Parts: sequence; C-alpha cells; structure tokens
Amino acid sequence: MEYLVCAQEMRQFDHNTSEYFKVPSIVLMERAALACLEVICERQKRLGEALVGMGETPGNRVLVVAGCGNNGGDGLALGRLLRQANFCVDVVLVGSREKLTLACRQQLESLQAYGQKILDILPDKEYDIIVDALFGVGLTRSLTGFCRECVEYINGRDAFVLSVDIPSGIHADTGAVMGAAVYADVTVTFGFVKLGAFLYPGARYAGQVRCFPIGITADSFLGETPGRFTFTEPVNSLMPVRRPDGNKGSFGKAAILAGSETMAGAAILAGEGAFAAGCGMVKLISPVENRSVLQCALPEAMVTQDIREACGWADVIAAGPGLGRMRTAVEQLRYIIEETRKPLILDADAINLLAQEPALLAMLCDMQKDSAKRRPLALTPHPGELARLAGISVQEVLADVEGLLKLWAQKLSAVILCKGARTYVVCPEGKIYINGSGNSGMATAGSGDVLTGITAALTAQDEDLFHAVCIGVYLHGLAGDRAAHKKGEYSMKAGDIAEAVPGLIG
Repeated sequence: MEYLVCAQEMRQFDHNTSEYFKVPSIVLMERAALACLEVICERQKRLGEALVGMGETPGNRVLVVAGCGNNGGDGLALGRLLRQANFCVDVVLVGSREKLTLACRQQLESLQAYGQKILDILPDKEYDIIVDALFGVGLTRSLTGFCRECVEYINGRDAFVLSVDIPSGIHADTGAVMGAAVYADVTVTFGFVKLGAFLYPGARYAGQVRCFPIGITADSFLGETPGRFTFTEPVNSLMPVRRPDGNKGSFGKAAILAGSETMAGAAILAGEGAFAAGCGMVKLISPVENRSVLQCALPEAMVTQDIREACGWADVIAAGPGLGRMRTAVEQLRYIIEETRKPLILDADAINLLAQEPALLAMLCDMQKDSAKRRPLALTPHPGELARLAGISVQEVLADVEGLLKLWAQKLSAVILCKGARTYVVCPEGKIYINGSGNSGMATAGSGDVLTGITAALTAQDEDLFHAVCIGVYLHGLAGDRAAHKKGEYSMKAGDIAEAVPGLIG
C-alpha cells in the first residue's frame, strides 16, 4: 500500500518531521537534492552504457530553474551537488530575492560560495538536462508572466526534464493544469506521492514518478493517517489465502443476474471474470433464450432463471451487466433487495434501474440505515451511471468525485466506486482508494462486466468488502495492462482482460 497525500497533509508531515522529530528542514532539503542527484546519475549511467562503442558520452549541460520557495531551495541544493559532480551548471532564479524562504536563501548563499553565477533571465543555450524547481505543492494560482514563460521555455527545449516534487504548474491536490505546466520525463517526489502527480491530467505531465523518503516517514503522521491510498505491490500478495484442503464450495459461490435476451455477452464476461479471480462456483441468472449461448461459451457456469433458488444458494450476489431496464429486470432487482441479505454488488443497469425507480432506491437507502436489515453492499458505476443515480450531470460528477462518492457511501452504507482513468473506491467510513493500474484500452465494451465478476469473486472470499473491491479494481487494471501489452490498447477486448487475470494471481 502506498499513501497519496494532498498539499496540506504533506505540509503537516513535513512540519511534524522538523518540529516533533527535530530533523532540520535544511537536512530534509539536502536529502531531497541527493535523491534528485541519484536519479540524474542513474540516467547518465544508462545513457553512457548505451553510447559505448559509438565514441560519444552523455551530455552534462544542466539548467536549474528555481523559484523562491523551498522547492527552489531543493533545486539550488541540487545545482550545487551537480556542480560538485562535474556537470556544467547554469542556474536561473525566478522571483524577487526578498521573497526567498530562509532555507532557500541558505542554499543560494551556499551555491554562490562555490562560485556559481546566478542568472535572472533564461539563457539562449541548449541543455541536456533541465531541473524544474519553480513551484512545489503550494501553487494555488494560474501561472502568468515570467513564470509561464519559464514553463514554456522548459517544454520547448530538447532536454531531459526532472521536476522536483511535482511538475511546476500542476495543482498538488487535483492534478489540474494551472494555466501551463512542465512536461517532465521524471518527477522526483519526497515522503509520499502527491495526488496531483497521480491524478489526471497531472499524471501525464509528471512522467515517471520516483518517491524517496528523505526522512519523512509514517512516523510523521502522529496519528493522522492520510485519507487516500493506492496499491503498488504484486496483486497475488493481496489475494485471499486459498486453503489447501478447500473445495469448490469453500472458494465462494457467486450468483450473477446479468444478460437480457440481446446481451448474453455481458453475463459471459461477468462469469469469466468471476472464475478467473478464483470463484469456486458461478450461477448465471439469465433469460431462457440465453441458456444455450451461455452453456456453450462458459460451460463451467450453471445457468438458471430461478432467482430465488440462485440467491439462496450463493455467498454473494451481483446484478446489472446487460440486464436491461424492462419491468422484469425491475422486479428481479426488487426481489434481491427486499428478500435477500447476502453481500450484493450492483453494476450497470442495476444502478440505472435504481435511478429510474426512486421508490426502490429509497427502500434500499432505508434498509441500509437499519442495522437489522443492512447488508454488505457495493455499487460500481461509471460517471454516467453515477450521474443518473445522483440526478446531476456528468460534469458535476467529475468536478467532485470524492465528495459525491463519500455522500453516497454514507447514504447507502455502501462501498461506492467511480470507474475512470483513475478509479475511486470509497467506504462509508471515508477511506479512499485510488487505482493506478489500467490503460486506455480498457475503455471498451464489456470491461465493466469483467470487473463485476472479479469483484463478486473476491467478495465471496474476503470478509472485508471494501478491501475486496479495492483489490478487484487493482487486479482488473493490472489484467488490462497485461492484455494491452499482448494485444495493444487499440485492439484489446474485454475478454482479453479476463484471460489475463490468471497470469497475475496463479
């Protein structure tokens, strides 16, 4: 697990490290500069190895563009270390020297003591490496004037660009571009990854993100744990442990209500996802017209039209993929909500039906408020489905995904996610998972159906619903990445995602 922090959290952790644990800010700054130096030297070494035999050596002309805050101080310290490592260094200081922070002023004086000339204009020269240390996590206004000119200058040069902590011009909390932003090849960040470099569009500008502790660790939380996290570890280490003496029943039984007469494929994909993620038994509840198609495409699954029997048999129920919005689907969903108490995953048309049937939605809300009737519940909408459920526009959803998910997670006492390039998962207690796996090729028909099956399988095997959904989203994205590697983002299909799951957890 890796924490994702906003600007205020990072400032507090930085403060706690210096004030409570007595690690001076100037020491943290020096460690930050050393981390950046390490990344640059690694790059130079790789480039040098690639140039062996060609009679060339990596270029060592460096420009440091530094602001007046502590981010600029990191850049100035790095400029000194690069100078001492025999790089040819130019430094541009942007802003009035009267505005320098104490630590930044100390770094400037140290750099000048070594004989470094400080420029206040952008040189008309070529560079091999540019260090972007203009702004850190404190930027709250759009870039204009000379600051914007500096960003455009950096982006216009044919150089390797390293951004210190976060690309200048990216909002540290939202990833928004504040007028203009640096396109970095690598962003070296400190302590914890900043939200702005993880969320889009900021993630596109950040390039490869390298995080170094530099002395700011989880100790600096002082009991105030960050509210957001992501997974980066191998997914098989997160999967439920399989009992060596288990059987198909002990590995979970999933009933999946899916597939109208014209949408049998949705049921197939959901079933494939469930089996791929380790579900022992799957029962597809689908119209009789789909029986032969489903049995041919997925012979491992049982097919039934008896929703009462299937729900009574199952450990987990999933509903929605390709279900349609006819009256029959409404009554099936009503039965599941009223008459069952098993863990329930609602996706796609199940969510659309809740939006279409306000009385049914109100009944579900009331039941979830009642501790005697409450069940483990998860909803897995994309922004359009979430907008319909909430009665707002997609633009309003995207403007405050976190806030909306928190509201509905509490309203339904449920785990709620919103699919996207960065999928959010929120639990009623307010914990937020943001997924970093996946790619644009997953924006294809049926991808969400596979996720429903994966999530159902993990819910059947994991007592912690929030944990199961988070792992499901992560696994789904990793499988999408593996499918893209094999088929390409343009050509991959949802079935390729399901096929890629076993290679990640087997």
